[in-house]
Amino acid sequence: MSMIKCCFEPLEMPEFLDSFVKKCTEGCCCGCCSALRPRYKRLVDNIFPANPEDGLVKSNMEKLTFYSLRSPEKLDRIGEYLYQRASKDIYRKRYKFVEIAMEAMDLLLMACHAQILNLFVESFLRMVQKLLEDTNPTLQIMATNSFVRFANIEEDTPSYHRRYDFFISKFSSMCYGNNDDMELRDSIRMAGIKGLQGVIRKTVSDDLVANIWEKQHMEKIVPSLLFNMQAGPSKSTDTEATPSTPPLLAEAVLRELVSRASFGHIKSVLKPLLTHLDHHKLWVPNKFAIDTFRIVMISIQPQYSYTVVETLMSHLDQNLTSSPKTRTSLAVVLSKIIAIAAGESVGPSALDIINNLLMHLKTSVSTKHESTPEETQYQEALINALGEFANHHPDYQKIEIMLFIMNTVPDPSNKSKGDQLLQNILLKSLLKVGTQYRTVSFEKAFPVSFLQPLLKMARAASIPIRIIVMQIFQQLLDRHQNQHLLNVISVSHYPTLTIESPSRSDILFTHKYGSNILQAIIESMSQENHLEVLKSSYNTIALVIVEMACGETVQEFLLFLLGLQQVAVTEVELSPKHRCNLHSIAISLLILLGRCTGIGSLVEYVEKLIQARKEEASYLLPPLMDNDKSAPSTLNTNLPHLLIDKLAVAECLQQAGLESNRVQTGTPYALNQTDISAHRHSWVDTHSAVRNSVVDSSYNDIESVSSSPGVQKRSLASEYNFESMKRVLAEPTEASKREAREKQMAIGRTFRETAFEDLVRRTEPKHDVIQNKLNEIFNALSAERQISATCSVQAGSLLAANGGLSGPAMIEPGKHVGTGQRPIYENNFPELFFY
Repeated sequence: MSMIKCCFEPLEMPEFLDSFVKKCTEGCCCGCCSALRPRYKRLVDNIFPANPEDGLVKSNMEKLTFYSLRSPEKLDRIGEYLYQRASKDIYRKRYKFVEIAMEAMDLLLMACHAQILNLFVESFLRMVQKLLEDTNPTLQIMATNSFVRFANIEEDTPSYHRRYDFFISKFSSMCYGNNDDMELRDSIRMAGIKGLQGVIRKTVSDDLVANIWEKQHMEKIVPSLLFNMQAGPSKSTDTEATPSTPPLLAEAVLRELVSRASFGHIKSVLKPLLTHLDHHKLWVPNKFAIDTFRIVMISIQPQYSYTVVETLMSHLDQNLTSSPKTRTSLAVVLSKIIAIAAGESVGPSALDIINNLLMHLKTSVSTKHESTPEETQYQEALINALGEFANHHPDYQKIEIMLFIMNTVPDPSNKSKGDQLLQNILLKSLLKVGTQYRTVSFEKAFPVSFLQPLLKMARAASIPIRIIVMQIFQQLLDRHQNQHLLNVISVSHYPTLTIESPSRSDILFTHKYGSNILQAIIESMSQENHLEVLKSSYNTIALVIVEMACGETVQEFLLFLLGLQQVAVTEVELSPKHRCNLHSIAISLLILLGRCTGIGSLVEYVEKLIQARKEEASYLLPPLMDNDKSAPSTLNTNLPHLLIDKLAVAECLQQAGLESNRVQTGTPYALNQTDISAHRHSWVDTHSAVRNSVVDSSYNDIESVSSSPGVQKRSLASEYNFESMKRVLAEPTEASKREAREKQMAIGRTFRETAFEDLVRRTEPKHDVIQNKLNEIFNALSAERQISATCSVQAGSLLAANGGLSGPAMIEPGKHVGTGQRPIYENNFPELFFY
């Protein structure tokens, strides 16, 4: 072997000679045996210059690249040899040669085809790991950049054994770099963040590699990113194409990580995020927490956004024993991000979030927490979160949310302090949702299942609860933004009031439930002389009048106002100031009703009444009188000529061409009336209606004391001409039904409120007339029988005279057949069977 010339081009040697040649070439000090080395080694050696400052030899690098592409099976050996050379240079601290080796690795990596990349990757990753293990920051940054370039290459064949645990740990530690040199520290941190980004890109898209979403990996990646985001502003400007600082780059990587997370992996990101915020006490103040969660909500896939809300509320459950400030900050963060999740939450997920918020409110109100300003702020934050969540739902879901909240409110009969506080908080939540609702139809805004408990709360004993209920009504009733105009109780004209004729559905709603709403309000106003309650009640009734008043509903409102005046006059428990305030509200609503319906005669009448009150009793006009302020020495409310006259109001309706029967004959509103649940046909209504209908159908000449439907039918059928028939046919069906219902209600009230003796006395004439008619009929029958009996007796006597009959067969004249008992038809029924 020593006789071979150095310029000889050796052939490829078998493997059993390889070790021998290796020993010879390594032991040769003159370099004459280098020609015996494998060609890939010689090509690799040739890329290194004699002077490391000259850098990589480009021409020789091209030869090495061409050789690797021509003989791809040699790639793993080339990579291994480069790794060995770089390891020796690192040990000898010849960092320039290490940089040349790394550069060669990068060029070969970029030149290789995807099919043969696995042959080279293992050596490449060993080289990167070797550089990262060194303490030289330059080598660490270089290795990171190489790894990022490798991460951007898409591989066709997956690697089953490749793991990135070391790289995750190393890149995460680089994110916490604390070098004294600020520029170098930022460079190291940027390299660490880029390395984590490379790991994410390389592993997330490949299900066969190690799972990066495991707990031990996320607990390193997420806190590293958050630590760098804390170091500076995380708001990137639109002009920057690529992030240039660690905070901006960390934000970009966090966005990418969250955007790649699937449904099962999003919690793996959120849990270390929450833990980091807890350990570093970043909830108070919560600016960083709000910004971070906004980044998460914007970056996450929309269908998974509600998972973030659920995780945050679960974390709030775990912090119930924390300070109120911490819980308040958590609730504020929730309110800031919950609106983003609302658009994707439908059905059970939406109600589940609402239920969790309500449970937190109930827990806050419970005895576990004292009522402090901090606790109140926490409750307000939860209510705001609830409102923001509901605001981004369609209207039909808002109604469901309001109904769901209403069903959780404790019954108003529970008068304990805790229940009242919980009622207050939940109704505030309901009000918050109601402010986001835009009413189109009252029938949809007030379903019976929602209206009934709301009216029950309007009668509650607690003043704050009644005020909140009135505010809920105002938000749902005000379709034309008139609420702020009607805040002031006044008899003057509202020039900017927006009035629109109610639709048919609104009129039907008024006929069905308007009386129940007005009844609840009149009972609320009569409990005590509290100005806030009276003002909120006035505002609610004024909105009802503005939205629902028309020719078909005006009588309902007039009966309400007459009832309100009657309460002020007859209720002995009311104070003089309270009576004056009710009179002031009644006259203010009456002038508003006249202006909204356009009944000029009613407006003129009310204006004359207002002028008379100004001259004689100005205390019967707005403004309202408070209990704490002094009042005139005499507050005489017993002035009939200054009160609203039922007949005068009915005459105004007649002059306007409107129906006035209900105002003339109907009963005004009074206290202690039934609500929606009790407003049904009772046995009294049924039996009285049946009895009256039977009597009217049998005897048309018998008057019905209770204004039964038969009387109306008789008046309509009194004359049979074309005009009357046309008027009957043109009458709306709903109007006839309404009149029948009102008359039936009047009958029911009569039998409920009138004493039994009075009812018997009032109905006695009816039974006497019927009895007299029956007696006449039966007497006529008995007379006929007597005549027939007399005839038979005479015939018998003639026969007896002729010897045909005798003895018992003869019947005495003037006597009934049988015994001398009273006939059964002359026996009257006992009074027990009358009712």
